[in-house]
Amino acid sequence: MTAGPVTVTSRKAERPTQRLFIAIDPSAEAAEHLGGIVDRLRVSLANAPGRSTRLTRRENWHITLAFLGDVPTTRVSVAAAVMQEVAAGAVPLRLCVAGGGTFGGRRDPILWAGIGGEVDGLRRLARLLQRALRRARLPVDERPPRPHLTIARPGSRVTPDDIATDVATLAGYEGPQWTASVLHLMRSEIVQLPTGPAPKYTPVATALLGSA
Repeated sequence: MTAGPVTVTSRKAERPTQRLFIAIDPSAEAAEHLGGIVDRLRVSLANAPGRSTRLTRRENWHITLAFLGDVPTTRVSVAAAVMQEVAAGAVPLRLCVAGGGTFGGRRDPILWAGIGGEVDGLRRLARLLQRALRRARLPVDERPPRPHLTIARPGSRVTPDDIATDVATLAGYEGPQWTASVLHLMRSEIVQLPTGPAPKYTPVATALLGSA
């Protein structure tokens, strides 16, 4: 993705709404290092044609800071401007992927990797984004931020013991640090792949942290 003050992509066939979120991407090095661990997880070893464990595609790994949901297309530029304003007054953050756990219950777990480093600053940035979006009368999920990368949504496709083993593996993990300096406003869509429906994330706008 190309960093810049703020750029908004256009679409030839405009939809009435776009499903949006604001996120930070892991560095290529961090994603590759984490990938080596994920390859050895039981949710990965159990993944096979005809038996998907709903692994997140690695190009989709991201840290969500603000989830807007469905936004009128005419308001997407407002969301981009809000992101730019908040980013300009923030500072780059040193982060790493560290630890892990699950959301949800035993029947429908979501396996995630945690975030280490300057996490307090990351949570503060997320709260600033939430407040600024709300002031701009844009929809935003106001739940407290829980920075993470989603690894898989296996449901009952693997056993609870396998999930517990994977959580234990992730709990002891700490990857290389990187400097997060760019926010991305992303559009989320569902596309059909040979393996079935899957999310597709497309950058709509970018903004540099500390660009003021």
